[in-house]
Amino acid sequence: MLLPRWMSVVRYASSLGTAVALGAGLASAQTSATLASPAAGQSSSAGYSSTNDSNLTQFAELAAPVSLAALPSAPRASAEAAGQEHGSRGWKQNLTSKYALELGGGFDAPTDKNFITWGGQITAGGGINFSKRFALLAEYQFIDDKLPGKLIAETGANGGHAHIWSLTLDPVVSLFPKSSNDVYITGGGGFYRKVTSFTNPELAEYCSYYYCGITTVNAVVGHFSSNQGGFNIGGGYQHRMGGMYQDSKMKLFVEARYVDVLTPAVTTQPNGLGTTTVGQDTKVIPVSVGIRF
Repeated sequence: MLLPRWMSVVRYASSLGTAVALGAGLASAQTSATLASPAAGQSSSAGYSSTNDSNLTQFAELAAPVSLAALPSAPRASAEAAGQEHGSRGWKQNLTSKYALELGGGFDAPTDKNFITWGGQITAGGGINFSKRFALLAEYQFIDDKLPGKLIAETGANGGHAHIWSLTLDPVVSLFPKSSNDVYITGGGGFYRKVTSFTNPELAEYCSYYYCGITTVNAVVGHFSSNQGGFNIGGGYQHRMGGMYQDSKMKLFVEARYVDVLTPAVTTQPNGLGTTTVGQDTKVIPVSVGIRF
């Protein structure tokens, strides 16, 4: 269908107007760019300032390289991370410093030689350091003492010994906790078991890696025992070993205690041996040398 002539004319005029508008826009943009960039070696006109053109300002802001000051700096260990690392080491150090260990041993002296005589002993313990001045230890002690000849003779045996096992709770109070040479007091109480045994020599077979033979051993032929409470009190000297600032946990100690085991008086014939009598309470003085952490 053919359009009327006047509609064709309108359509042509509209297309021509659009083309003219686009051409004018391009010319205006080109002129603005020329004014914004003066020729090399020439200064810009006195009345012109780049800041007067908002389009040029936006273009410069977009095209300019990112300021070095705005770039993030090289990563550094933060104070928080350093504090956490230090706190971790501190936590481990505090954890280990709160635990206390000790190991020692020595000889054992009686206060009454009618029922027990000299011997040896070993002590081991562990606990908690509540502060540099105060610690609480759970201690195990084993005492091996001989019996007096008179007591053995009453039974008709040839020899004998007394063994004492104990498990006690003992506080330790340091008098000079900041010094490398310290004096402390200690004491406590708990459970004690005492076994009094009488022995006779007997023949027994002995074997080594190379041969077997017959030897003589002191065999137990009679005994009696008791379980009871007891207490101890004493003190000692300890010297801090090593450490750049004399802060080592290891200490060498020498101590003496008075131990009173509350044993009952006994009159008995152990395993059919002769009648013997042992008085109440067993009192000894253990002297120990050892190390403490």
